[in-house]
Amino acid sequence: MSSKKKILVTGGCGYIGSHTVVELIHNNFEVIIIDDLSNSSIQTINNIEKITGIKPLFCECDLKNKKHLDNIIRYNKNIDATIHFAAYKAVGESVKKPLTYYQNNITSLLNLLEVQSNYNIDNFIFSSSATVYGHPKKLPITEKNKTQRPFSPYGNTKKIAEEILEDIANSEKNFSCISLRYFNPIGAHESSLIGELPNGIPNNLLPYITQTAIGLREKLSVFGNDYPTPDGTPIRDYIHVVDLVKAHVKALKRQLNNQQESNFEIFNLGTGNGYSVMDVIKTFEKVASRKLNYEIVDRRNGDVPELYANANLAKEKLCWKAEKNLEDMIRSSWEWEQKARK
Repeated sequence: MSSKKKILVTGGCGYIGSHTVVELIHNNFEVIIIDDLSNSSIQTINNIEKITGIKPLFCECDLKNKKHLDNIIRYNKNIDATIHFAAYKAVGESVKKPLTYYQNNITSLLNLLEVQSNYNIDNFIFSSSATVYGHPKKLPITEKNKTQRPFSPYGNTKKIAEEILEDIANSEKNFSCISLRYFNPIGAHESSLIGELPNGIPNNLLPYITQTAIGLREKLSVFGNDYPTPDGTPIRDYIHVVDLVKAHVKALKRQLNNQQESNFEIFNLGTGNGYSVMDVIKTFEKVASRKLNYEIVDRRNGDVPELYANANLAKEKLCWKAEKNLEDMIRSSWEWEQKARK
């Protein structure tokens, strides 16, 4: 009999999920991945094995199929906790297809919570987002900032999900949840075996930069240079994905060791530093030793001038702090992009 704690990771073949699985295996957890492969690849499982020497158990499943999900959890007995990443996440697409996003992201969550409750799985880590803060009135953003209606249906699914989880935590004394609010994850594993490889046109800045540099995209559009920031472009808090996933393992250990101070806890995950779009472009050009083809275009609806975190609570309670700098993040993304296209 294995004495390892068994962790269910939904969306474990995705960008953040796969990096978390690697970190969990490094920390001697047994991992079961559920993924429907709608925005990821089965090859990721093999790459996780190449990095860790261990092949995690993989189950292909759409979480909207409750019966299939129930069969998987019933078969894999004694799961100690769930880390829930599985969700649609393209902001622009969510504006065009709100019903698809609410149906997928909320139904999946409800099915997962209902099924795991039937098997007494009481620990839950939720992959949330700084989008729940909307347009904050105060910076840096602390967990005491009030949540607001996000600008996209995608963001709103995160806000609604947190409200559902908080209600369950308030009503069921055995249920423990930690919601981790990410700022802007970028970067890739140092092996260049896993990283961000979005299907279709990227929604996020860095994959668009690397895809432009490698020749997949003609040019990068910079949406506005007339914001009230030092260089006129929006400022965001970018965090290396490997730093980010280390916080998930810290949160999981806090939960499994019964160290939570309440059934529902929230932590911001960011560096506390803001970098503008032009900062990122110039750092990429320095790291990659090449010029990037970009042009300034009109602002996008919903973009706010500045968003960056105060992550002191995670430092205090999780003993976690982001370690990698912007150059580290960009270098690993560029190395991953080059390897992924070979």
